[in-house]
Amino acid sequence: MAVQRYHGKFLTMKAAKYLGPGAVMLAAVLWAIDGLLRQNLSDVPAFQIILLEHAIGAVVFLPVLIRGWKEVTAMRERAWISVAWVSVLGGIVGTVAYTKALSYVDFIDLSVVVLIQKLQPLFAITLAAIILKEKLTKRFLIMASVALLGGYLVTFGANSIGEMSEKTMVASLLAFVAAFAWGSSTVLGKHALKRLSFFTLTALRLWVTAIVAGTVFLSLRNRSDLFALSSNQWITILIIVFSTGSVALFIYYFGLKKVPAGHSAIYELFWPFTAVIFDWVLKGSILQPMQILGAMLLLAVSITLPRESQTDNS
Repeated sequence: MAVQRYHGKFLTMKAAKYLGPGAVMLAAVLWAIDGLLRQNLSDVPAFQIILLEHAIGAVVFLPVLIRGWKEVTAMRERAWISVAWVSVLGGIVGTVAYTKALSYVDFIDLSVVVLIQKLQPLFAITLAAIILKEKLTKRFLIMASVALLGGYLVTFGANSIGEMSEKTMVASLLAFVAAFAWGSSTVLGKHALKRLSFFTLTALRLWVTAIVAGTVFLSLRNRSDLFALSSNQWITILIIVFSTGSVALFIYYFGLKKVPAGHSAIYELFWPFTAVIFDWVLKGSILQPMQILGAMLLLAVSITLPRESQTDNS
């Protein structure tokens, strides 16, 4: 019996070791599905989508926020700055830019938009160097250059910038903006998790994002009717909230709480891989050889950069 109890405890500990990485990878897969869902909302203003999904998610997670209110009231200024950054840059700017980029689906492949997001580790580590005064080595600068080259090839293939259409350029730029917003949010999200549980951070982020987005939306003169959506569009938004949006965010923060931010960037590689597979199976969109090369460079650097950061900090 003692042997069986020990063996069972060992298996439980071993399973727990993979719980954090598994959660981040599951969130990444859900985000890949999210890209497909948001393409069905290409006729809806991106800001309207963000407001609705966060407002609904905030209501769903209200009991969680109430339960963790003591954590919120105990937060200091730096923690609030982290939450504000994650909520506004990650929740609004990054998501609006990404959603808007996906609206150009006729001019750029979904897999390209998603693969550009693999510049996130580059932005995350660079921001950590600026804020935390971490040293940037020559090796880092070389890898950063390779990442930028990979991002260029993924976006433009063997063509030059001058040969790209205006809408392709806009979609690519929006994807880069989203990569910066989300890459920086990873760093500050990890900082916020030092003060908050993943339950409370998820709920607080949804509420702050919903309040800021609602304030901006109400200040717009030519705003659209917030609730003027078709039944199919409402269904898509609800699916996003309860799968690839608020729920995926909750799963992600659960995993991020258990793994280093650098490791999280590696596990998130399941996002582009899944997106490429979906784009290939569902739409027959196959990347050009030069784009595949760029994707390989981008993914390789995304794996190496977090290790470089950890080496510098050791």
